[in-house]
Amino acid sequence: MLVLSRKINESIIIDGVIEVKVIKIDGDVAKIGIIAPANVPIHRQEIYQEIQNSNQQAVIKRKTAKPSLPKIQNNPSTKNSGKIKV
Repeated sequence: MLVLSRKINESIIIDGVIEVKVIKIDGDVAKIGIIAPANVPIHRQEIYQEIQNSNQQAVIKRKTAKPSLPKIQNNPSTKNSGKIKV
């Protein structure tokens, strides 16, 4: 982890496209501003973790879900008609 010291109104630039700026420091809480392209998702860590957990649960449910299709049975009385009884 890279650790940097910044004062109010000072920034760091990430990959030339993301700016993280210290806006305010109030006790042990720092308010930061982030400027990034619209296609870069930005989340607080706890929100990001909830999204990841939700996505993981969706994958697990999808893998365990089995489609229920009706069984197709041939009806001997319609053998010559080519019809299939469902």
